[in-house]
Amino acid sequence: MKAVQYRKVGRAPEVVEVPVPEPGPGQVLLKVTAAGLCHSDLAVMGWPEEQFPYPLPMTLGHEGVGAVAAVGSGVTEVAEGDEVAVYGPWGCGLCRKCAEGRENYCLDAAALGIMPPGLGSPGALAEYMLVDSPRHLVPLRGLDPVQAAPLTDAGLTPYHAVRKSLPKLVPGATAVVIGVGGLGHLAVQLLRVLTPVRVIALDVSKEKLELASTVGAHETLISDGEAAGRIRELTGGAGAEVVLDFVGAQATSDVAAAAVAVAGDVTIVGIGGGTVAVGFGGGLPFEVSASFPYWGSRVELVEVLELARQGLLSSHVETFSLDEAPSAYERLHAGGVNGRAVVLPQG
Repeated sequence: MKAVQYRKVGRAPEVVEVPVPEPGPGQVLLKVTAAGLCHSDLAVMGWPEEQFPYPLPMTLGHEGVGAVAAVGSGVTEVAEGDEVAVYGPWGCGLCRKCAEGRENYCLDAAALGIMPPGLGSPGALAEYMLVDSPRHLVPLRGLDPVQAAPLTDAGLTPYHAVRKSLPKLVPGATAVVIGVGGLGHLAVQLLRVLTPVRVIALDVSKEKLELASTVGAHETLISDGEAAGRIRELTGGAGAEVVLDFVGAQATSDVAAAAVAVAGDVTIVGIGGGTVAVGFGGGLPFEVSASFPYWGSRVELVEVLELARQGLLSSHVETFSLDEAPSAYERLHAGGVNGRAVVLPQG
């Protein structure tokens, strides 16, 4: 079968031929129908060799949906032909966090060598992929696979972030979304669906700001050194109760810190290397909470897919074939993908 692999540190990913895997006891083999590309893939491929934590070659892709092609012994929860989405942050299934469905915060995954698909384990950018357990599968129930694939991360991660801040997202409040890419354009929609707040979207791209307006942002601003001041002006000097930074570079983290209101939330989702100083004298207003969430829980993925099924959440996508995936990564790196890039391994 064809797969897109990162084979050597510092080199571009390649389309290669690899054997079709066979499911062992408790495992599920999927015929992949759609797989999303993510900026975190680019971040991983940008790490230097001395810091690279995963075995190579590695099949990429941590946003996957597909149809069950075969099951290993002992699997009764799914059957051949079932269409499912893959919950990516695999955990041990036994610790306290996993018992809560929060495998994204598994306490023992690192020690046990458990890694997500496309981030250590073979991922979804292939014609077939192995899933370690049926508990990491969520039924699509008629949802379009092309729409569903980005929701497993680009939808789940902002949903988790927004849910955390719901007590502050009350009538009269303001939320800021920095970076209206694959995650950010879904975050705008989630804020509009789940809350009554005013949404201000920031980006360096006018095209992406147009997308933000299309999906529900009340205000759009160019993300630059003046952005925090303009947010203050729009909020009567108070700032935004919640700032979600989907870029995470130092420049955007600085905007987030400068734009947040007293007792607000700063949530750094992007992995651009930026930081926010916390503590007295750090520059943040009093009682601001800063966090950096990772993915979301299994039940949150069920809820995200249900929002999409009801027509309340949709991914703005551009599709590519498996052979086109390396060039799609190049476009993503250059900022040339508006929304989410989705690869169709069977097309």
